[in-house]
Amino acid sequence: MVATGKPAAGPKRKPAAKKKRLSRSKLKPDEIVAMFETFKAAEPEPKGELEHVNAYTLLVAVVLSAQATDAGVNKATRALFAKADTPEKMVALGEDTVREHIKTIGLFRNKAKNVIALSDQLIQKHASEVPQDRDALEELPGVGRKTANVVLNMAFGEARIAVDTHIFRVANRTGLAPGKDPLDVELNLERMVPETYKLHSHHWLILHGRYICVARKPRCADCSINNWCKFKDKTPSAD
Repeated sequence: MVATGKPAAGPKRKPAAKKKRLSRSKLKPDEIVAMFETFKAAEPEPKGELEHVNAYTLLVAVVLSAQATDAGVNKATRALFAKADTPEKMVALGEDTVREHIKTIGLFRNKAKNVIALSDQLIQKHASEVPQDRDALEELPGVGRKTANVVLNMAFGEARIAVDTHIFRVANRTGLAPGKDPLDVELNLERMVPETYKLHSHHWLILHGRYICVARKPRCADCSINNWCKFKDKTPSAD
């Protein structure tokens, strides 16, 4: 081997990940505080609408809720959770029986498979406990970032914001936390929402989007935060 006098090439380094450039909020800090104070005054302790009895059934319910309504999931899981409220009971129930219980929910075949697989993984890797860790949650079948954030918020009381279609719409329409995708909006909300409101912000925003700031025809005349909302095409009052 002929020496070249050049040092041996080391392993190539991966380029550093670029930080996301986030849009600024269109609301002033005092407007953001006023908005969340209004939410708080109307509903000091907002709750999620998915029925569950423990962290495990919450996890399953959130996995089932993808592309489905909370009401539809609740209707299907009442009988299911009465039979299986632990990973062991769910695995013993079997995929066919789970599928039969949730057949009224969209994508029920794949979801039944995921419920059994995540239950088995909880048994094998986490001593049948739901992990309080986003990375560990996202390793479970059928669990993404949004689902993990919901579980961390509702089951463990962490100030996480899970961005679904409702929150994405409200954040962009109001100008609170504009973003091109759910991750942009989540990161923006984490920056913009004052710490004192962060724990409940997920539920305040999702409920507002579900019942007031609806997709096709927002109920702007009934909106409690209308004064601060920057939506240009507000719907007029029926009067």
